[in-house]
Amino acid sequence: MKAARTYPDPPAIPLGDEAGEYAGALDLMLTDAALGTHRRFLPGASTARFVGALARRPRRVASRVSGLAVEYARIAAGSSSIAPSTRDRRFADPAWTQNPLLRRSVQAYLATTTLVEGLVQDVPLEWQDRERISFLASNLLQAVSPSNNPLISPVAWKAMIDSGGVSTVRGLRNLLGDLARAPRVPTMVPPDAYEVGSDLALTPGSVVLRTPMFELIQYQPQTETVYSTPLVIVPPTINKFYIMDIAPQRSLIEYFVSQGVQVFLMSWRNPDARHSKWGLDTYARAVLKALDTTHTITETDSAHLLGACSGGILSALVAAHLADGGRQDQLASLTLMVTLLDQTRAGATGALADDNAAKAAIAASRARGYLDGKQLAELFAWLRPSDLVWNYWVNNYLQGRTPPAFDILYWNADTTRMPSKLHRDFLSLAMANALTRPGGATLLGTEIDLGQVQLDSYVVAGSADHICPWRNCYASTQLLGGKSRFILSTNGHIASLVNPPGNKKSSYQVAEDTPASADDWAAAASTTAGSWWPDYIRWLGERSGEKVPAPESPGGRQFQVLGDAPGSYVLDH
Repeated sequence: MKAARTYPDPPAIPLGDEAGEYAGALDLMLTDAALGTHRRFLPGASTARFVGALARRPRRVASRVSGLAVEYARIAAGSSSIAPSTRDRRFADPAWTQNPLLRRSVQAYLATTTLVEGLVQDVPLEWQDRERISFLASNLLQAVSPSNNPLISPVAWKAMIDSGGVSTVRGLRNLLGDLARAPRVPTMVPPDAYEVGSDLALTPGSVVLRTPMFELIQYQPQTETVYSTPLVIVPPTINKFYIMDIAPQRSLIEYFVSQGVQVFLMSWRNPDARHSKWGLDTYARAVLKALDTTHTITETDSAHLLGACSGGILSALVAAHLADGGRQDQLASLTLMVTLLDQTRAGATGALADDNAAKAAIAASRARGYLDGKQLAELFAWLRPSDLVWNYWVNNYLQGRTPPAFDILYWNADTTRMPSKLHRDFLSLAMANALTRPGGATLLGTEIDLGQVQLDSYVVAGSADHICPWRNCYASTQLLGGKSRFILSTNGHIASLVNPPGNKKSSYQVAEDTPASADDWAAAASTTAGSWWPDYIRWLGERSGEKVPAPESPGGRQFQVLGDAPGSYVLDH
């Protein structure tokens, strides 16, 4: 075992090009959430380099512009063949193609979009500059879409005529209400659409431990026998846990207990300024406490550890800490869901982070004592503006409608805060990409080396995940020391997890081996229709020992029942 060194603070955020190389999705989330999403739309060094590169290619620019002028002439004459895709919901109303003026406005917009996208592709840029410029161009083009314009939008005019002008009044009221409170984006779901414990998070269970930091929920078995090795779930530290228990028939926890898994779950407290000094070490001690409690209640020596998103980072750190201390046998396996341990070039989100902004973000959250979850909700919306901003702009403001109820969006709006020290710790890890190097980070005085984690691991990623790109998630299989099984599920960051059996649109890819290259893995992987949940239960069952009679009651002599699931901490706002 290596001798552990103690550092008073996490690794310093690197300066200059190194930070740009490593910047990842976690950086963007935690930086923009503290400083404001608007900063990404401001001109910067990448914009200057892009404009300079265009200036050095006058012929190419002239060719593009002259082509646009010719197309504009065709549009004016009514001879242009440009038409929106049948899958483009923005222009689904027949008026966009049947009305001559509206048709020309759409054609001019699409032609301009082609010009801008072509210019971005024409210029050779470093990956970070290209991702930043592409992101900026895409967002601006979506913003100026004719479908967002209240003066020409046919759905807005129809709603006004049909309602006798009431839709306009409602739309203005909706707009002013959203501008008056954070997050300043269109409301995606009515705030009273659901109630946690009545509509959501309904799987039966009991709170068997409550600390100042978390509640531990033991879920009620739904089978006569259960696997002897329990499962401990570490949810994200920046969201509430019930995305894993969203609703009956779509609940991951409900499915686990229906398959004979003993499930324990940590429900984090929603911290405030009083808890500003809670950092990674504090959260790691909480995970260790949850594991010890689970071992005592189930009278077992080991447990499976499952972490999702930031909870996955925390779980990997705890596993490495236990491995370094010779206590790895306390864990039976490690599961990581949509988790980034390697932040290298994590797509557009990674390109948008930089070290100076990260330092400013740390200072901003330190001054308040926490990072406000509403700022994170705003950030998530702008990562997918077409679906989560402009779609609701049209519905809420132009048509004056109330958005439909959608439980996942309700969960997304049910925000939590992050202590300023944890915010700093996570940003420091990500900007330095510290988990990719043995000794690059410390936890509870232990130098972290993920290669020491000689556990079987199950790693899940989403093929369309815009927060945790799947290739970065795949890199975890190379960092961890044990044998990994990598699952690439369809859909994005949340839909890849809320993916119950019976969903005909779902599928997943899997291969028996995990070679060094993610592309080599993809070439060898086969596609299986349906949800990955049954595959996970089979994998977990092979590592869970014999089945034993289900416990008759939760807790035990040392841990009395303190209340029913979903507990009290999840209700804090």
